[in-house]
Amino acid sequence: MTSFHRAPSINEIEQEWQALLPQGSLDTVFVMPQWQKVWWSEFGDGAEAMLLSLPGSHGLDALAPLIRRDGKITLMGDEDLYDYNDLLVTSGIEDSFYPMLLDHLQQEQWDSFELFPLQANSPTLQCLPDLASSRGLVVEIREEDVCPGVELPADWDEFLGRLSKKDRHELRRKLRRLEGAGDYRWYCCESAEEVEQNLDHFLELVRLSREDKDRFMTPKRESFFRSAIGAMAQMGTVRLFFMELEGRHVASALCFDYAGSRMLYNSGFNPEYSYYSVGLLLKALCIRDAVEAGLPFFDFLRGDEPYKYDLGGKDYPLYRMVVKRS
Repeated sequence: MTSFHRAPSINEIEQEWQALLPQGSLDTVFVMPQWQKVWWSEFGDGAEAMLLSLPGSHGLDALAPLIRRDGKITLMGDEDLYDYNDLLVTSGIEDSFYPMLLDHLQQEQWDSFELFPLQANSPTLQCLPDLASSRGLVVEIREEDVCPGVELPADWDEFLGRLSKKDRHELRRKLRRLEGAGDYRWYCCESAEEVEQNLDHFLELVRLSREDKDRFMTPKRESFFRSAIGAMAQMGTVRLFFMELEGRHVASALCFDYAGSRMLYNSGFNPEYSYYSVGLLLKALCIRDAVEAGLPFFDFLRGDEPYKYDLGGKDYPLYRMVVKRS
């Protein structure tokens, strides 16, 4: 196996990076080069990019997209905008990759090496702790969050049948109440042009829905949202759902369809229409649409909000690993 190559920019390895994703355990929107490139452009100030790529016979065998800032090396990205993250390693080379990575990093200057959010099946979580400990490094691992998700059946009635009796009754009751409200409709924007034309409506509803979401949507994060959603729409992964009632946009949900999952990234609703549970019901309709599209999994992404469990979500834990020099 050859040594690491330090790429000067994402652009230089973008095509090889994209081709690497299906070869390992984590293939998701959040580690796509297009997503990472937008994040780096918006939030990379004051950090040093460390794009450690491992060439193979047919492209890249592995990639460690890292940054260094204030004595800490982390994965490129942050906790506010990434629901999953990890080192990208072709399955089958873990036993050689992780020792090589530690060999390389131990020649660098850092106080801590921090990786989050890692899935339970991450090879990084499985391989790196014992290896780092054997080299005298201090390793801390803790469960920090959950990503609820639900396996989808072949049809909507079966999905409803899997809900608890209480949740199924409540969902049907709320749907009947919405249907009695008069003229309502819901629809999905998929093309890059449609998504761009409707982003203002989406962002307005995000801000309206909760004070903490309004505070979260700083100018820099809004710029990130616009650029990242635009890039993903060009890739054909965006599903931007809206519900209208009385001719007004009352709820929206931003989803990504990628690698066999529909991921609910963010949502918003107009509190004036809370009586009709428009936020919850649009999410339920997103699930129904995913079932009808034949997708096998709906991922609610990070957070333990109650509605996720009302719609059948089961917890999948996320972990933080911190490696420190003793």
